[in-house]
Amino acid sequence: MAADPIDVAATARSGPVVSADAVTFRVADPGRTLAGVRLCQEVRVPGDLLGFRFGSDGWELRLARPAVARMEYLVELEHPGGRREVVPDPANPARVPGAFGEKSVVEFPGYRAPWWVGAPAPAGRTSELAVAARSVADHISGTLWEPAGCSAAEPLPLLVVHDGPEYDALAHLTAYLAVMIDRGQLPRLRAALLAPGPRDDWYSGNGAYTRALCLAVLPRLRAIAPATAVIGMGTSLGALAMLHAQRRHGGSFDALFLQSGSFFHPSFDAHERRFAHYERVVRGVDAVLRAGGHSSPVPVVLTCGQIEENLENNRVMARALAAQRYDVALHEVPDVHNYTAWRDAFHPYLTRLLRMVAA
Repeated sequence: MAADPIDVAATARSGPVVSADAVTFRVADPGRTLAGVRLCQEVRVPGDLLGFRFGSDGWELRLARPAVARMEYLVELEHPGGRREVVPDPANPARVPGAFGEKSVVEFPGYRAPWWVGAPAPAGRTSELAVAARSVADHISGTLWEPAGCSAAEPLPLLVVHDGPEYDALAHLTAYLAVMIDRGQLPRLRAALLAPGPRDDWYSGNGAYTRALCLAVLPRLRAIAPATAVIGMGTSLGALAMLHAQRRHGGSFDALFLQSGSFFHPSFDAHERRFAHYERVVRGVDAVLRAGGHSSPVPVVLTCGQIEENLENNRVMARALAAQRYDVALHEVPDVHNYTAWRDAFHPYLTRLLRMVAA
């Protein structure tokens, strides 16, 4: 059903208004065609503060600045009769893509996108991957990225990335690599961007997927892309799956870069019980936390938003890995669970890890 009309031109002129300590959202509605407007956000604003109030010619909501540098959001429009739709803010032309669609965004004073975003650099070249994996009765597909001027036989570090196509499309991963290599801030390296497939199943501590990754995909990658070191990378469930693989198959990875890992623990994440594979994730996490050590500890860098739900379980995981002789660093960043936050943490945190492993 098409949306009921609102005055788009008036709405576009109306806001939001951003200051150092607050943001005011405005949705123009001079004819009062809407029954209500509500903010949809993930920055821990209490629910009773999310409703807009109607003024003389539209809807307005003022919020104190959350503890973030930027804020992604949607608005829920309630139409007469009760129909609701959740859409980007019609008053805000600033949008960002995401795994679940486009969102509106406001940036608070002091926020700056990383310097490398949009910087020119040779793009490199890509080739398609498809590796048959008997344990999951499927192919694991993706793309192999190589820097410009790279010989196919040249041994280089290899970055293996869960959710690789999404990382590239939404966080510009290979653009970051290209710029950093071109500027001499990273060594020449390759990146295997692995597609997620049935993500919730494969990335949730699934032993069959772990075997496919370590016993089929990595050997194939090493055959076509000689590797001096292999670094695993992932976000959310993809981070969990990378850690699971390193724990089950010691020696497969030389380092890990894990962003906003979904290391579910009942003390912090009971609300995630609706996730189909929650119990499997908890069992796998608990096995790591209870372990006395590991035969092949590697450097691990974690990043997580300062107010996102996964922060406490990332802190617990970082402490547990450090106690098991992993070289661990957890960096808490002023954002939440989204690809822009993960992009903004590539430099300096991923940069430092790749330099260290390649040294």
